[in-house]
Amino acid sequence: MKIEDYGLIGDTQTVALVGRNGSIDWLCVPRFDSAACFAALLGGEEHGCWQIAPAEDLVATRRAYRKRTLVLETEFETANGCVRLTDCMPPRQRDADLVRVVRGVRGRVKMKMRLIVRFDYGSIVPWLRRVDDRLEAVGGPDALSFWSGVETHGEGLTTVAEFEVTEGQTIPFELVWHPSHEPPEKRGDAMGQIEQTAQWWNEWSSQAKCEGEWGEAIQRSLITLKALTYAPTGGIVAAPTTSLPEQIGGVRNWDYRFCWLRDATFTLYALMQGGHTDEACEWRDWLLRAVAGDPSKLQIMYGAAGERRLDEYELPWLPGYEDSAPVRIGNAASSQFQLDVYGELIDSMHKARCAGIESDANAWKLQRAVMEFLETAWHEPDEGIWEVRGARRHFTHSKLMAWVAFDRAVKAVEKFDCEGPVERWRSNRDALLLEICARGFNREKNAFVQEYDGEALDASLLMVPLVGFLPPDDERVRGTVAAIERELLIDGFVLRYRSEEVPHVDGLPPGEGAFLLCTFWLADNYALAGRFEQARALFERLLAIRNDLGLLAEQYDPRAGRMLGNFPQAFSHVGLVNTARNLSREGGPAQQRPEREQDLPR
Repeated sequence: MKIEDYGLIGDTQTVALVGRNGSIDWLCVPRFDSAACFAALLGGEEHGCWQIAPAEDLVATRRAYRKRTLVLETEFETANGCVRLTDCMPPRQRDADLVRVVRGVRGRVKMKMRLIVRFDYGSIVPWLRRVDDRLEAVGGPDALSFWSGVETHGEGLTTVAEFEVTEGQTIPFELVWHPSHEPPEKRGDAMGQIEQTAQWWNEWSSQAKCEGEWGEAIQRSLITLKALTYAPTGGIVAAPTTSLPEQIGGVRNWDYRFCWLRDATFTLYALMQGGHTDEACEWRDWLLRAVAGDPSKLQIMYGAAGERRLDEYELPWLPGYEDSAPVRIGNAASSQFQLDVYGELIDSMHKARCAGIESDANAWKLQRAVMEFLETAWHEPDEGIWEVRGARRHFTHSKLMAWVAFDRAVKAVEKFDCEGPVERWRSNRDALLLEICARGFNREKNAFVQEYDGEALDASLLMVPLVGFLPPDDERVRGTVAAIERELLIDGFVLRYRSEEVPHVDGLPPGEGAFLLCTFWLADNYALAGRFEQARALFERLLAIRNDLGLLAEQYDPRAGRMLGNFPQAFSHVGLVNTARNLSREGGPAQQRPEREQDLPR
C-alpha cells in the first residue's frame, strides 16, 4: 500500500497505522520509540500485523474519523452487505490498549481476522498460550493479551478467525500490551471504550480555535500533533515511524520517532494559536529539562522523555518499505553540531514569554548559559538544518538562526526586563547581520545561498523574512524567492535543495521528493509580500495532497503523485496550521514572529 493509504490512531504515548484494507501494519509499544510488534509496514505480514476485513470481494471502501476525534471508522461494502470497522486506542491508564469493533450495517458479510504478533520489529516469534478468556503472546519483556468476540484458532504461527456479521450485530476485539511479568489491564466493554475515547478527543478539540475557511483542516492537524505528543513529558515526536523512504528504493531512510529542538518554535506557534496553552507549556517545560546541562553538549534531538543516547543501527531482516533498505533504528544525527537549534531554543522561549506563559529564574539562567556558549560557537561550521552527513560547513541558515538567538536575547532584556550582557548580544547580532549579508548572499544569483561564498540555493533561506532578519519587500528577499521559484519549485512543490548539485555537502546519493514544510514556507513568503492569490493557490495545492483522512507525510513526489518519507509528519502539520492562519487573518505567525528593529546593511 502507498503511505497515504494508512490512517492513524493513538493514545498520546504511541500510535498505530491502520491500512485501508483493515490491517494494522505498524505498532510500537509501549511508547513511540519502542520496538514494533507489528512491522509489516517495513516488510511483509510475516513481520507482524493484525487484519480484520471481509472475506468477500469488495465493492467499495470508505473511511473517516469521527468528527473532532482520532476514532477511525472504515466501511467495507460487498455484494452481500456492508460492515463498519471502528478502531481506537483509549486514553492510557496503565497499559497500551487497542480496541476494534466490527458492526453490521446492512445484509450479511463473511469476515476474516488474522493476528500475527512478532516482537522486536518482526524478529521474535512469541510464545502463545491460553490464559482464562484470553490469548497471551509473550516474547522476552513484552506481552500482548488478546480478547476476541469470536472463536479463534491457530494456523502456521498465525491466529485466525472466520465469522459472519449481520445488520446490527457487533463483535469486539481488544489487544493490550503489558510487561510479560505482570497481568494485563483489561477494560472490557469495547463499545463503551470507543465512546469514552471519542468523548475525550471531543473535549480536547473543543478548546481549539479553528474558525475560518480552513478550520476543519486546522483541527485535524492539531489532533495529529496531539497524537504525536508523548503525554507523560510533553515531548512531541517528529513522526511515529522509521525508515519510510524519501525516495522509493533509496537509502535516505531515517528514524523520526524522537523530539527535534528545531520543531519547538513552530510547534509552540501552532499549539498556542490553536488555543492549546497547556500543551505549549508542557512542550516548553520538556525543552528546558531536555537541554539542561552544559550548553556545548546540547543535542538537536532527544528521546520522548529527554533521553540523549539515540544510537543508530540497521535491521537486516527487514527489507524496508517497497524494498527501500536499510531500515534504521536510532538516529546518528543526534550527535551532530547544528548551530540553528540554539536559535530555535531561544526563539521558542521568547515566544512563550510573548504569549504570557510564565517562566522562572532557572529557565532564564539556562538561556543565558546558552547565549554565553553561542558567543564563541557561532563562528564555527556545522552540519546544518538538513543534517548532512558530509563535512561541516558555514551554512547560511545556521548563521541566520544564530542571529535570531542574539536578537531574541536582546528583546528579552529590552521588553521583559531580563538581566544579561545586552551590549555584547547586540554586538554579536550586528556582526552576524553584516556577515550573512556579505557572505551568505550571492549577488550573481541575487539570492541568499546554502553556504557562505557558495552558489547552491536552499529553501531554508525562505526563513529570512519569516524570522525578521529582513523585511519581505527587501530586494534580497524578493530575489531569493524568485530564485527558489526558478530552481527549486518543481511541479508546484519546493525541493529543499538540488541534492544532485551538491553531493559533497549531502554525503548521500541524490534523489528525494519535494519537502512539504518548505512549500508551506513559500506560501508564507507570498502572504508576507502581499501575493495573496499565489499564497492561497499554493496552500490549496498542499491541502489537495493530504490523504482522505487529512494526513501528510514529510515529502511528496508530484510526478508519481504519492507521499514520501515518515508519516504522518509533525512539521508538515505545523506548517499547515501556521499557513492557514497566515491566510485567514491579519496577525498570523508570519506577521508575529519578525519584530525586526535594526538598520539594514546594503
